[in-house]
Amino acid sequence: MRKGEKWFGLLFTFCVMAVFWVLLSGIFDAFHLISGLVCCAIVAIISRDLLVNGKSENKLLKSLRLIMYIPWELWQIVLANIDVAYRVLHPKMPIDPLIIEFETILRGELSLLTLANSITLTPGTITLLVEPERGKFWVHAIAKEPAHALLVDQTMQRKVAHVFMET
Repeated sequence: MRKGEKWFGLLFTFCVMAVFWVLLSGIFDAFHLISGLVCCAIVAIISRDLLVNGKSENKLLKSLRLIMYIPWELWQIVLANIDVAYRVLHPKMPIDPLIIEFETILRGELSLLTLANSITLTPGTITLLVEPERGKFWVHAIAKEPAHALLVDQTMQRKVAHVFMET
């Protein structure tokens, strides 16, 4: 890995962690901000290869696409929360759990990880197993509709493939 790539990985990891920390902490006094940023810097130095690794091309573009993917994923989480709340509060409880399996075109470690975590973060679905060699996923869904979104609609898969340029 070239020196510029190492610095990019370090800086990107630090920025992602710092933004995430500030959003979660909600404390904006000088002591907490400085200590939080120092901790982010230490962890970024130790784990800079976690987010940005290898000699991948277009790291900046992939990073920007990932940042653009996050608001879409957060919106899907909100919609899924509403759906799960409806199912639980509905008098007939329209819950029909099932396990689905599907294959995806994704093969990169980070893209498979992103898809698996996106599925699990979305209420009503949980990634049970991923077979990286074939891009095969086993997912538990609370009902047919969330499963249908993964099997037929495949919007999440397409968006992750777009982020990591695996289309």
